[in-house]
Amino acid sequence: MNAMRRKRMLQYNDDLADALFSWAEDLVSPGNNLNFKEITEDAWQAYAKGAVIELPVLPARESVVFPQLVVPLLVGRERSLRAVAAAEEDNIPLLVLLQKDPDNEDPGPGDLHPVGTSITIGRRLHMPDGNISLLGQGQRRMRIVEFTQLSPYLKAVVVPLLDQEVSGIAVDALMRTVLTLFHRCVQLDEDLPDDVYIAAMNVEQPGWLADLIAHVMYFPIEERQTLLEITDPALRLQQVSEMLSRELQVLELENQIQEKVHSEMDKSQREYFLREQLRAIRTELGDSDEPASEIERLRQRVVETPFPPAVRQQAERELRHLAAMPPMAPEVAILRTYLDYLLDLPWALGERKHPTLREAARILDREHYGLKKAKERILEHIAVRQLVGEKMNMPILCFVGPPGTGKTSMGRSIAMATGRKFARVSLGGTRDEAEIRGHRRTYVGALPGRIIKTMRTAGVLDPLFMLDEIDKLGADFRGDPSSAMLEVLDREQNHLFSDHYLDVPYDLSHVFFIMTANSTYDIPPALLDRMEIIEFPGYMETEKLEIARRFLLPRQRVANGLGDYPLRFPDGTILRLIRGYTYEAGVRNLERNIANTLRKVARQLAEGHKTPRLITPTSLERYLGPPLYLFNKRNERDEIGLATGVAWTEGGGDVMPVEVIIMQGKGTLLLTGQMGDVMQESAQAALSYARAHAKDYGFADINFNDVDIHIHVPEGGVPKDGPSAGVTMATALISALSGRAVRRDVCMTGEITLRGRVLPVGGLREKLLATQRAGISEMILPQRNEKDLVNVPKQVLKHIHLHKVSYVEQVLALALVD
Repeated sequence: MNAMRRKRMLQYNDDLADALFSWAEDLVSPGNNLNFKEITEDAWQAYAKGAVIELPVLPARESVVFPQLVVPLLVGRERSLRAVAAAEEDNIPLLVLLQKDPDNEDPGPGDLHPVGTSITIGRRLHMPDGNISLLGQGQRRMRIVEFTQLSPYLKAVVVPLLDQEVSGIAVDALMRTVLTLFHRCVQLDEDLPDDVYIAAMNVEQPGWLADLIAHVMYFPIEERQTLLEITDPALRLQQVSEMLSRELQVLELENQIQEKVHSEMDKSQREYFLREQLRAIRTELGDSDEPASEIERLRQRVVETPFPPAVRQQAERELRHLAAMPPMAPEVAILRTYLDYLLDLPWALGERKHPTLREAARILDREHYGLKKAKERILEHIAVRQLVGEKMNMPILCFVGPPGTGKTSMGRSIAMATGRKFARVSLGGTRDEAEIRGHRRTYVGALPGRIIKTMRTAGVLDPLFMLDEIDKLGADFRGDPSSAMLEVLDREQNHLFSDHYLDVPYDLSHVFFIMTANSTYDIPPALLDRMEIIEFPGYMETEKLEIARRFLLPRQRVANGLGDYPLRFPDGTILRLIRGYTYEAGVRNLERNIANTLRKVARQLAEGHKTPRLITPTSLERYLGPPLYLFNKRNERDEIGLATGVAWTEGGGDVMPVEVIIMQGKGTLLLTGQMGDVMQESAQAALSYARAHAKDYGFADINFNDVDIHIHVPEGGVPKDGPSAGVTMATALISALSGRAVRRDVCMTGEITLRGRVLPVGGLREKLLATQRAGISEMILPQRNEKDLVNVPKQVLKHIHLHKVSYVEQVLALALVD
C-alpha cells in the first residue's frame, strides 16, 4: 500500500521516492541540516502585515501542501520549471495550487483551485529525463486575488489566509478525540510509523494538528483541498475527525480480512503438512494411495468411454483439475459428481433386438384392447425403421385423452414392441426451468435436469422416453419449463441438447419421445406444433366389458390372492359395475371397484366364512353399497324450459341439462351454474335470437323489459365453458317463452349465431358416448360435423338416431313438442 500511495503522489520510480521520504524525515527530525533559502526581509514584512504580494504559481496535479510541513514535488512542465527558477532567482516563495483536472497538461487560471500554500524550496535534484525533484516546506495558506501573468509562467497576486484564534474546553476535547482516532489508525496501518503519532502528541495548536494528520493520512485529494481552504481550526479538526472515523472503519475491515486470510492459510498449511505425514506413513506401511488410485480409475474410465471430441476434452480438463486438488478440498466432491455424471451417461448406440412387425403387433394386442389408431402408428414406425434403418427421424408422439384410457401403459407396450428401454418422467406441476435444463455448477448443490437424470438411469442412448402430463407444466418467476421443452422435442435442435449442469452438448435425436396429456388446450402452440397428436378416446361399454374380462379381472385376482379360487364374475355383473358404479371415459374406477369387490371376498375366505363362487349383479350392493350413478339419466317427462345438451369433459363426455324460467322483473338476464365467459356469450346470443324472432315463435306479446330471464346449468360446483351449449340454451329459452315443452329423448350440441345458424363443435365422439350412457335415443348435431362421424364406433351410431341441422329453426322443429 505504501508503494502505491507513493507512486500516486510522486509519479516516478520507487527508489527516488524512498530518497525523498528520507529527506523529509531528516527535515522534521532534530538537528537536521537542511537549509531552506531565506526569504527577503521585505517579503517577510509584507507577509507579517497581511499585505498582498505577487508570487510565481506552480500547478500541482495531485499534491496538496499544508503549512509548516515538508512535501516532495516533481516538476517537469516548462512553465512549472520557469516558475521554480523565478522563485529561486528572486528569493521569494513559490505558490502551489492544485489542478481541478490532473490530466490537464496546460492548466490556466480557471483550471486551478483558488486556495493554495506558499512554500520555500529546499533541496532540488535534477533527473535524467529533464525533470526536477525538489523538497518544499509549506509556509502559509494563500488565496488568489488575480493572475497577473500567464507566460512564460503563471504569476498571481495573493493574500495570506490566517487561522482564527480558538481555545477552550471544546477545542481541547476535540483535539483529544482526533488524537485517539489517529492513534488507532496508526496501530492498524502498518505504513504509518509510531513517530508520526508522537509528533502529533506534541502539537499544541489545533490547526497545526489538523494539518499534520491530513498531511500524513492519505485522504482523497478533494477532501485534502477542502481542509486547506478552512481557516477555522476547530471546524478543520471536526472535518479531520469525521475523515479519521471513516478511515478507521476501512482499516478495521481490512484488518479483519487479513486475519481471516492468515487463519485460512495457516489451516491449509497445517492440513498440507498432516497430509504429507499421512502419505509418508502409508508409504512406510505399504498401503496404497487411495486418492491417486481413484484418479487413475477415473482416467481409465475416461479413456474407455466413447465420448464425442468436445465432451472428451471437457472430461480430461476436469480430471486434470481434480488431480491437482488436495483430497480434502471442498471442490473435490463437486468435480467428482460432475465426472460421475459424464461417465455414467450413455454416449453411443448399443445393440438391441428389433422385433418384427408380426411380433410387435402381437405384443400390442396382447397388452391392450382397442386403441386401433395408436397401434397402427407404431406399426408404421416399425415398418419404416426396417426399410430405412438408423437414418430415420424418430417420431414425437403425444397421446391425448381422458384419464384412465391407457396412455401411459401403451407407452410401456410400445417400448416392448420396439425393443427399447422404457423411461418415464412425470411433468405435472413442474414450474422451474432448471427441472428440465439443470442448474449451473456455480450454484451450491447443482444437479442436471430431469432429462439428463433419466437418460443416466435408462443407460442407453435410444430409450422410449415418456413425458407424462405435459399439459400440466406451469410457469412462474423461475422460468417457463415448456420453453425449455422446445429444444428437447425439436429434431433440428435436440442432437445438441444443452444441459446447464453438463455444459456440453448431448444427443437426444435417437430417443423415441412420447408425451401424454388430457387435453391440448393448455399446451403452448409452439410446443404442440412439434408433436404428432394421437387421440385416445373414451371407451365404449362393450370395450370396457372386454378390457375388464381380459385384463382387469385376471390382474386383480392375482393381486388379491384369488388366482386359484373358482370365483365367477359374469358379464352382467361387469355391466352393472360399469353402469351403476362408474361414470368415466377410462377404466380406472372400474378396476378400483373390481378390486374392492375381490378384497371383500378375500377377507371372507381368509376368515373361514362361507365364500361365494358367483358375483351376481344384485350381490354387488352387498359389497359396494347402492349404485352411485343412474344408467338412464334422461328426464322423466317432457318439460317446458328444460333442454338436454351434451358436453365434452376431461373425463370423456357428459349430458348437461339447461333450465330456463321466466318471472316478473326488470329485463335482467341471470346466468348461474359457473358458466365461463364463452358460455355466457352463447346465452346472450340465444336471448338476442329469441327476441328477434319472438313473432315467429308466438311470444311477441311478452315485454322483455318487464320480465327477468334466469338460465341455470345444474351441478354449479363444476366450472363450465365453451360455445357448444348455444343451441341447447336457445331451445330451452324459446321453450320457456313460448310455453312449448322440450322432448326428453332428444339431446343436442352446436354453436349458435345471431342469424340462427348452427356451427360445428368438437368432441363429438365423447358426446355420443355420453348420449348412449344417458339412455337418450336421438341427438341433434351440426350438419358440418358429419365428417367427424367417421371416428365414432358403429355400435354407438346403431343405437342413436342422429339429426344433422344447419339452422335453429330445424333444431326447434325437432326438439319442441307441438
